Amino acid sequence: MLEKKKKKYHHGDLKPALVQAGLQILEESGLEGLSLRAIAARVGVSHTAPKNHFDGLNGLLAAIAAEGFRLHAAEMRRGVEGMPPGRARLEAAAQGYVRFAQENPALFKLMFSPRFRDSDDADLIASGNESYGVLRSIAEGLDWPAPGPARGPEIEALRTEMMLWSLVHGYVSLHLEGRGPKQPDGSPLLDVLEVMPAFGYRA
Repeated sequence: MLEKKKKKYHHGDLKPALVQAGLQILEESGLEGLSLRAIAARVGVSHTAPKNHFDGLNGLLAAIAAEGFRLHAAEMRRGVEGMPPGRARLEAAAQGYVRFAQENPALFKLMFSPRFRDSDDADLIASGNESYGVLRSIAEGLDWPAPGPARGPEIEALRTEMMLWSLVHGYVSLHLEGRGPKQPDGSPLLDVLEVMPAFGYRA
């Protein structure tokens, strides 16, 4: 009986292969099933190979989360790029945010895990900024009346960004935790667009 040969990886393409294997295991088994040894076995390399690319398990988890943010940004951009500011553009981005979280619940939770709150991982920071940048672009020009006196354009823009992020992320978090109102079949009673306030865009 012939022994199955392991796939050979060059130094430059082993790291992304390990990240992809980590993404697969994360969705199959959750965070508790994720380890350097399990990922190495999935790729078909020795259990010491991941140590050449990651600073322990936390380094690997940061790389997986970074890839998650890139995929998250791409999902929000679907149907948005080239679309002029308006309700349809906002709705497409919001639906992409929710869709990604619903299809990748374990990855989504890892991305926003407290373990990365003070992370200095450059790739994770850059990919997180890329994801938030999509929301920032959607919020630009959004007309959301301030409850008090205006505090200057920069603060008003930040307030609008945080309002939009809090609404969409809060909606997702409630449903992932099983706390949102549900229909008899277990699906959400209200879509994110149904709970989104009626705001528009400044001309």
